[in-house]
Amino acid sequence: MGRRRAQVTLTDVAKRAGVSVATASKALNERAEVAPATRERVRQAAEELSFQPNVLARSLLSGNTRTVGLLTDELSAARFAIPVLLGAENALGNEQMSVLLCDARGDAIRRRHYIRTLLARQVDGFIILGDSNEVRPSLTAEIPVPVVYAYCESDDPSDLSVIADDAGGARLAAEHLVSLGRKRIAHITGDPGYRAARDRASAFTEVLDAAGLPLVGEPLFGQWSQRWGRHATARLLASHPGIDAIFCGSDQIASGVTEALRDLGRTIPEDVAIVGYDNWEVLATECRPPLTTVDLNLEQLGTTAAQHLFAALDGDRHTGVIRQPGRLVVRESTAVAGPIRPR
Repeated sequence: MGRRRAQVTLTDVAKRAGVSVATASKALNERAEVAPATRERVRQAAEELSFQPNVLARSLLSGNTRTVGLLTDELSAARFAIPVLLGAENALGNEQMSVLLCDARGDAIRRRHYIRTLLARQVDGFIILGDSNEVRPSLTAEIPVPVVYAYCESDDPSDLSVIADDAGGARLAAEHLVSLGRKRIAHITGDPGYRAARDRASAFTEVLDAAGLPLVGEPLFGQWSQRWGRHATARLLASHPGIDAIFCGSDQIASGVTEALRDLGRTIPEDVAIVGYDNWEVLATECRPPLTTVDLNLEQLGTTAAQHLFAALDGDRHTGVIRQPGRLVVRESTAVAGPIRPR
């Protein structure tokens, strides 16, 4: 067996750069009192020797570990939680910080265990990741380091929460349909027990009212499913056959709506324009026709949460609720080449 390579030390880096150990340490830790040319010489020496600083020693000196605890209650809700996680992790990685991820799976005992475990690891801060943009009990009293809530809203107004702007996304959908000249517009959405469903329906109706276009019928609340989309469309057209646009509370619902409209002999978007919600690409792009939909910008939401955690770690702590704007992704389900066919 070959001899194990000796670990490169700070003394080796200092000797190669021709400086003292103290100067080498200051240079590698970005201390201002080191001249730029000296700092660059030390960096070059460290790179040539493949020097890896002792993370534990550095954390003891600086008082931080450059790690963040990311605590979620339901990572299995991957369609929403994973993009937020990716955005946060990317922002943290850009600042050379590491993430310790824990999934409490909705269990209060497991959640308390993970909080204690992460604090024992001396994380610098926490991001509490939700799965449905709902209000949740604050955990901040249990956590003595900065905390930011992402894709959920703490019930304590002194916390900082970054959530998706459901009302703003619905307004984008309404304004788009109104701009296309649609006059008889309906809304099919999911479970009214979800704040997202209620907020979207309310904001959508407000925009239509302001444009002098009252919603056709009442918002149809049901399940977040294609089956509900098909069933609700059949009901809707039986009582309001003249509708020319439908805003759907999710892409799953919208997919079912397009199926039902085809079965009923309606063309999309010539007869009926469709707008979905979520920009779930596996559905939105494969739908016939591809769906115009509202993208929640969940990765950006995660990035925004991480940036506010950085600010809190630097002593600039904010409170309240930040609503991350969504964006409208226009595809063929509303894109009409030429005038709308009269009915």
